[in-house]
Amino acid sequence: MKFLTHIECTKCEKKYSDEEVLYLCECGAPLFAKYDMDKVKDHLKKEDLPGRTPDMWRYREMMPVTNEKNILNLGEGYTPLFHTKSLGREIGLNNLYLKDEGLNPTASFKARGLGAAISKANELGMKKICLPTAGNAGGAAAAYGALGGMEVIISMPETTPETFKAEAKALGAKLLFVDGSIVDAGKFLKTKIDDSWYDVSTLKEPYRVEGKKTMGIELAEQFNWELPDVIVYPTGGGTGLIGMWKAFAEMESMGWISSFRPRMVSVQAEGCAPIIKAFHDGKEAAPEWQDPSTVAAGLRVPKAVGDFLMLRALRESGGTAVSVSDDELIKGVKTIGKHTGIFAAPEGGAALAAVERLKDSGDISENDRVVVFITGSGLKYTDTISNLL
Repeated sequence: MKFLTHIECTKCEKKYSDEEVLYLCECGAPLFAKYDMDKVKDHLKKEDLPGRTPDMWRYREMMPVTNEKNILNLGEGYTPLFHTKSLGREIGLNNLYLKDEGLNPTASFKARGLGAAISKANELGMKKICLPTAGNAGGAAAAYGALGGMEVIISMPETTPETFKAEAKALGAKLLFVDGSIVDAGKFLKTKIDDSWYDVSTLKEPYRVEGKKTMGIELAEQFNWELPDVIVYPTGGGTGLIGMWKAFAEMESMGWISSFRPRMVSVQAEGCAPIIKAFHDGKEAAPEWQDPSTVAAGLRVPKAVGDFLMLRALRESGGTAVSVSDDELIKGVKTIGKHTGIFAAPEGGAALAAVERLKDSGDISENDRVVVFITGSGLKYTDTISNLL
């Protein structure tokens, strides 16, 4: 049974067929997959979920792959949500939770987005996958491409941590290296591909965001269909933040949750904070950040195609945007580890540092239910941060 109805522009609302190979809208904005939510509601009940597989495809009616045989599944999704009482006491919060995405395949949340996008590419008959990456997305793309028997080309900055390079190589991908940032890697990649390659760059096709939105559905399920007060999310391209905001609207339309929304918090590094600057400057889009620099590779994204969607979600939710220093995010990694036994990637350390900042300023109260996303495992950064710990 098919639930996906069409693809729609997030800005001008132009509609496209879901059977086409699509990237950005003609107006340049990202596209979203749209579903017959009444049909989904009739077919999928909350009560059915406990009997389903513990991965993101338990929500398959709300996902873009229309034939289950095309799904490329490595067990992604359904990561644990920990009520971290010791860590909460350390910073004065009674209800602090960590969502540990480092337990996904390829050890990061990127498995969700690339799992969805490459599964849809498989359904569309694409045999060649490419993307630029700052780190984790490359390994995830290589993994799902390998599972689907596809060729994979990955373009990345030369400064990308060696672990990410080794992972993508081990999974059979061809790597291209460039001086500069992920933006430069994207520009270089365009000179090396033709139309036979399916480009799964962040938000430049409609399906990565569908995998990422499952983080929001899982949160609702894990909180018994009552969303937390605050979600603190380390933001590079921002697909996860945007995807969760999309998921909340879809779940409300099905009657699964109320109209209540968490305050969404975007966290970036001080050395690359385009979204934070745009938010506090009152802008609708974020100009490209010049000379981006941070040890958190996933936050070294100077320009995001979905900037206006992130800023919209932050403002509609009554949330905010915070930048932290590299020293603060490394301290966050150590604090998380000491109190939870989780070796978080630097991006997760940044999110905790932001929570401490917001608690001190009074933007978060001691009884708020706060979820911090640990977007990946610190084990993949050991060659770059071990001397900082």
